[in-house]
Amino acid sequence: MNIRQTAIAVALAFTLSVPVAAAGTAAAAPHAGSAAAAPKALPDAADPADRSVPDLRLPSPGGRYAIGRDTLHLTDRGRPDPWVPAAGARELMVDLYYPARPGGGTPAGYMTTEEARLLLESRRLDGVVPAEAVSAVATHGRTGARPLPGKHPLVVLSPGFTVSRHTLTLLAEELASRGYVVAAVDHAYESVGTLFPGGDGGGRMLTCVACTKTKETGMAAVAEGRAKDISFLLDRLTGRKPAWRHANLIDRKRIGAAGHSIGGNSAAQAMATDRRVRAGANMDGTFFAEMPPEGLDGRPFLMLGTDDETHRPGGTDGSWMRAWQRLDGWKGWLTVTGSGHFTFTDLPVFGEQLGLPDPEAPLSGTRSAEITRDYVGAFFDQQLRGIPQPLLTGPTPGNPEVKFNRP
Repeated sequence: MNIRQTAIAVALAFTLSVPVAAAGTAAAAPHAGSAAAAPKALPDAADPADRSVPDLRLPSPGGRYAIGRDTLHLTDRGRPDPWVPAAGARELMVDLYYPARPGGGTPAGYMTTEEARLLLESRRLDGVVPAEAVSAVATHGRTGARPLPGKHPLVVLSPGFTVSRHTLTLLAEELASRGYVVAAVDHAYESVGTLFPGGDGGGRMLTCVACTKTKETGMAAVAEGRAKDISFLLDRLTGRKPAWRHANLIDRKRIGAAGHSIGGNSAAQAMATDRRVRAGANMDGTFFAEMPPEGLDGRPFLMLGTDDETHRPGGTDGSWMRAWQRLDGWKGWLTVTGSGHFTFTDLPVFGEQLGLPDPEAPLSGTRSAEITRDYVGAFFDQQLRGIPQPLLTGPTPGNPEVKFNRP
């Protein structure tokens, strides 16, 4: 296989077969596959000497601020891990993005090579693209950067099932560049591979035990557990003895949550159980944990999803209509023509850079990134910063793919 063929195979795998890895996030969503589904077969891997792929990079954020990034390991000693109780207390890995002074710090990495290898292996891509190509994705955050003074809204991001917090880097960087503190969370034993501290000094790679356990518990247990994770995280970021050195940047009265797939359901569940979360967004996730019948006490919520048979009004995922009917504050139901389940993550950007879009989700990686950043950013700007956003009032000529649904 030549270089071009390898790039095409990788692009197809990222944009087509990766959603199968997150099949548990959307049992009611046919386009996401089934929990037992196997990845699509790929062409034979390239010769190791002929595995070159283009450099992968995230688009530049649209805000005016430089971006700092820290990483925290948090342990909730008041709660055993729900998937591996014998492991002890529940653990989280958190990347914190924040508006920073320009010029300081050192470039932050995307993910470790071993995390990338496990992601690729789960998609049967090992041998097709080097893990180093994914781990070396160029980002815009800088570790050790001096923070911009002042108080800033906080947004917590939760990823899809089996994938890591790193797949939401594009959105995290965008929000931080606009003046937000962003906490992107990995929940232990819920991804194909997330590196935690410990072990023999090289860390502990925790893999997806929940992928098996949810066959018994159901996926609502994931959203409910993650809501507890988010509340614990807020305790550790805004309490009397915060775990983060720059916690004074956070405005405790302006907190939001968003997520992709089961992460979006988790954001809704966090709002239902923790009034500190003032606004939330679900990016293409089934509400396995249903929206409470009494709503969210008037707090705003955005539903942003695929415009297909799943998440448009009358679609096969009835949880969206039930959630819509129960929301009692500002609410938006936006669907995107040509999108796929992973449109709202970093992955379509990489697929485009590798040379081939997904024919089943033809929206380009560039437009996927623009729509995700613009609409989620506008939602939080309006709801947490009080800045009116004409983008959220209805269709616009510059965004013909975005439909406003008012069932």
